[in-house]
Amino acid sequence: MLADFDFGVIVTALPYLWDGMMLSLLLTGLAAVGSIVLGTLLALMRLSSIRLFQWIGAVWVNFFRSLPLLLVIFWFYFLVPLIVQGQVDAFESALIGFVLFEAAYYCEIMRSGIQSISRGQAWSGYALGLTYPQTMRYVVLPQAFRNMLPILLTQTIILFQDTSLVFVVGLADFMTSAVTVAQRDSRLVELYVFAAFVYFIMCYFASLYVKTLQKKMHR
Repeated sequence: MLADFDFGVIVTALPYLWDGMMLSLLLTGLAAVGSIVLGTLLALMRLSSIRLFQWIGAVWVNFFRSLPLLLVIFWFYFLVPLIVQGQVDAFESALIGFVLFEAAYYCEIMRSGIQSISRGQAWSGYALGLTYPQTMRYVVLPQAFRNMLPILLTQTIILFQDTSLVFVVGLADFMTSAVTVAQRDSRLVELYVFAAFVYFIMCYFASLYVKTLQKKMHR
């Protein structure tokens, strides 16, 4: 089989595959930022003393964590245009789906991070005359982000892998681009092996970085 392996097909397809990778990375970056921001707000709601906020945060997390991501992407591709009564780009609808879905997971990460900070830190902030929002912003959340950074990065790696699901809305991400070239040129082995190799290399070295970061933080 190796004798029939055509590296030329991969080389020829590189510009097209590169465009797909740029879309995957862009979607990962925007979705990660949006999900962390929304997830942090949800975490604060879950830890709030106001029962309504607690309920909203709990329902959000339990709802989205009970659904497959593929279904959520598919939903928002058809649902968002109906809500806004107009045309919505496939990338935008996929991004909304990713942010709302992943926020449920980032919420639990941030909730753990906030709870890992001793209450004495918050009391110190209050003693300095800070309000609750100021204490969370300047005292608690910076420490929570630092403590949870490795786990946040790990979740972002998973998010990058999940971007391959956007094929359902017709977006040409890296994996979809590889599949398109493979079917067009009838070179399934070459393109699938190359796609698996790229995903493995990127995720493996990203995981190594997370482990290195964890060791530095422990020291």
